[in-house]
Amino acid sequence: MNKDTLNTLFVGIDVSSLNNYVRAINFNGTILLDQSFTNDLPGAESIVESLYDTVISNSLEFITIVLESTGIYSFHIANFLASSNSLFNFSSEVFVIDPKTSKNYKGTFSDIDKTDPDDAFTLADMARCGKVSQTPYKASQLFALQRLTRQRFHLVKAITAEKSYMLSNLYLKFSSLFASSKEDKPFSNMFGTTSKSILTDFSPDEIVAMSDDEMISYIMEKGKSGFSEPAKNVDLLRKACRDSYRLDKLAYEPINVAIATSFNTLTALESNLKVIDKAIEKNVKGLCDNEFNILKSISGIGIVYASGIIAEIGSIKFFKSHNSLAKYAGITWRKTQSGNFNAEHTRLTKTGNKYLRYYLMEAANSVKNYDFTFNEFYTRKYSEVKKGAHKRAISLTARKLIRLIYGLLHHNQLFTPSKLRRS
Repeated sequence: MNKDTLNTLFVGIDVSSLNNYVRAINFNGTILLDQSFTNDLPGAESIVESLYDTVISNSLEFITIVLESTGIYSFHIANFLASSNSLFNFSSEVFVIDPKTSKNYKGTFSDIDKTDPDDAFTLADMARCGKVSQTPYKASQLFALQRLTRQRFHLVKAITAEKSYMLSNLYLKFSSLFASSKEDKPFSNMFGTTSKSILTDFSPDEIVAMSDDEMISYIMEKGKSGFSEPAKNVDLLRKACRDSYRLDKLAYEPINVAIATSFNTLTALESNLKVIDKAIEKNVKGLCDNEFNILKSISGIGIVYASGIIAEIGSIKFFKSHNSLAKYAGITWRKTQSGNFNAEHTRLTKTGNKYLRYYLMEAANSVKNYDFTFNEFYTRKYSEVKKGAHKRAISLTARKLIRLIYGLLHHNQLFTPSKLRRS
């Protein structure tokens, strides 16, 4: 039995907007602290004092603290405890876990009530039994960068959602644009400046009625002469307009307004995304320089993706293996088996850190475009199935990238192609 475990104070904190209920136990399950504190700075200071006194009076050496992630209410207390100098000498670790995890663990008890003290005890007991497998909470040193990278995640999701919604209105106005193959589409970017002007300023009939010279002149002006074959683009646009369903004339103006506001929303979101990217680049300087340079040595991983990964991982020392890192990111697959049957297709667990998963997936998608080995791996996995080929291939490529990232950070080495075979 580990001596560290025998000499540890296991602390569970049930967090609410007004109070934090603390219950602390030793390895034998004996309750050593059982008290409610206000969820504010004086209350947090009182928690630290009480934990310090409890450890000293019971001759313990270590502290493990577990609390549930309850949005903004758990942030300050977790950050305060993780940054406490008074608890640092006891090798204190703070874990902020998914409420789903503690709920599942609590289900193993047959006679426990739903009260703040019992919820706090459940969290402490999870730590005592070694049921907390994620990384310790990172204090303020990575907090600023994490706020930026997570805000970027939020903006990207907002952009994706707005584009998806706008496409429904575009389909109502120009239905055949979506029926065209990639080669038959008049615009390479449906959300670009030229398409924005055409799709909001004209109806299908108006485009069909315009002369070739007028339309070519228009798209060359809006596209800043960026079309190599403008006549071909005009022909494709006209064909899509001729084949599109027609709406009642009264419907075009409202749909134009809806499409225009979506374009304006996208412009604002994309402008803010550029601001965030610049702030990320500024804030990552001087922070985890070694890890940052290691990640950037992998072709396809730039400042933003490296920052997003670093902000969520913190130190690679928190992870015992690449398997634990993959589990933390939620890039693992559950087996589906019954008798002699083994399912060929299994779902990604997606139970880990969604931010880390996002940045690893995006990084994998980029790396495959720069590195031959990753591209070959992605292509092979893509060809193995017909349904959901890209998502499956990218997930598996991200899993391969995790092995590489873990190996490089663990051994403190920059990437070279020869290291890929050993990852």
